[in-house]
Amino acid sequence: MEINIIFKIAAVGIVISILNQVLKHSGREEQAFLTTLAGLVIVLYWIVPYIVDLFDSIKKLLQI
Repeated sequence: MEINIIFKIAAVGIVISILNQVLKHSGREEQAFLTTLAGLVIVLYWIVPYIVDLFDSIKKLLQI
């Protein structure tokens, strides 16, 4: 697993939390929710290949 993915996830989390707070304080609750949801989708898009590799490794390990 690359270390860059951890830094990317942390950066997205920081940016999304700042945007979420700014939007909530300005009274735009719906946009804050959509921003959080978009951040979650982006992170899941990055992580899904690693999860697939994990399940493939487990499957190969159990077939021995």
